[in-house]
Parts: sequence; C-alpha cells; structure tokens
Amino acid sequence: MARPKDEELGEDFSYILRMADTDMDGLKPLATALTSVKGVGHRTATQICKNTGFDAHQLAGFLSIEQQEELRLAIENYAEKAPLWMLNRQRDLETGDEIHLTGQQVRFTLEDDINRLRTMKCYRGVRHASGNKVRGQRGRSNGRGGLTLGVSRKKA
Repeated sequence: MARPKDEELGEDFSYILRMADTDMDGLKPLATALTSVKGVGHRTATQICKNTGFDAHQLAGFLSIEQQEELRLAIENYAEKAPLWMLNRQRDLETGDEIHLTGQQVRFTLEDDINRLRTMKCYRGVRHASGNKVRGQRGRSNGRGGLTLGVSRKKA
C-alpha cells in the first residue's frame, strides 16, 4: 500500500498515537498499528476493533481524540469483554484472576515468573539461569552463543 500524500491526510491526522505506553504508527491500519503494543497480537487487535466498532482497515491516524480515548479504555478493559481463552494471563498466580497484560506489565510479569522459577531451583529455573534452552530443544549443535570457531585455512 502506497503512503498517502500529506494533502490527502488532512490537518487533524495523527502520525503517532500513544496507547499503553507505546507509540503507534498512524500511517498503518488500525489493527496492524495496535499490534505494536506489547501483549496485543493480530487476533487481539481485531477483537478490540470489533469491541469498539472501529474499522480495522482504517488508518489509525484518522481517529479523533475521543476515539483514541475510547480505544485506550478498550485496551485496558479487554479482559472483561474477551473470551477467557483469548487472555494472555489466565489464573494469575498472585491473584487467581483472569487478566490480560499489556505494555510493560508483560515484561515485569515475565521477569517475576523467571525469578520465581530460579529461586525454586526447578529444572526450568536452572536452565534459565545457565542460559540454556528451556523447552527441550536441541542444545548440542544449534542455538549456541558466543564467538564462532571454524577450521583455519591452510596457508598456501
């Protein structure tokens, strides 16, 4: 899709929208722009557009200030309107609630979960702490970190 000219966009067009502590590109369709928020994938973005009644294919920069605020509230209250299987944090360990994390909450919760596994010294925690593969992937030949060592070429 070609980038529209500035004259076609108008003066009230927002090139950057701020949602859930993330900058969204106003030149992208609304559903695609919503995926830049951490914790919101394509399926979740489409569901948010359906809940608010906005066109998912409309450019995100055409939203008015009131519509942006409505979209911001829809992202925050997504867990109340979405089906249980679409949430990214079902049966939270601390609260036991069904919640959907977005923005920096995703990163902080992931760090807390990994630290909990490390303190328990369970298998996954030990693998996280040592920097190895956690989910049973091959570690002998693939996914190695560090410098590469190859066979040195014989000088002619």
